[in-house]
Amino acid sequence: MIKQIKNEVWTGFGIGILLPGILLAAVWFIMHKVAWLAKADLLLIGCIGVNALLLKYFFKINKENTGRGILGATFIWGLLFFFYKLSQT
Repeated sequence: MIKQIKNEVWTGFGIGILLPGILLAAVWFIMHKVAWLAKADLLLIGCIGVNALLLKYFFKINKENTGRGILGATFIWGLLFFFYKLSQT
């Protein structure tokens, strides 16, 4: 099923925004419900790091344009995390 995904930058961008977004929402909810995880920002980085695995996979199956879209989304998530950390200080 994954091999049927179109080799387009916008498809990769959508995947790179959507999957970490779902993971981040779940982790954010858990971080606010479990007290000892409240300061575990490494969990948020792990959610963004999922894009690195996706990137490697799509480059491996020769879908470079999809991988480029995922890479662009990863940079956006990284900037959002950077601004989140700046707002905490």
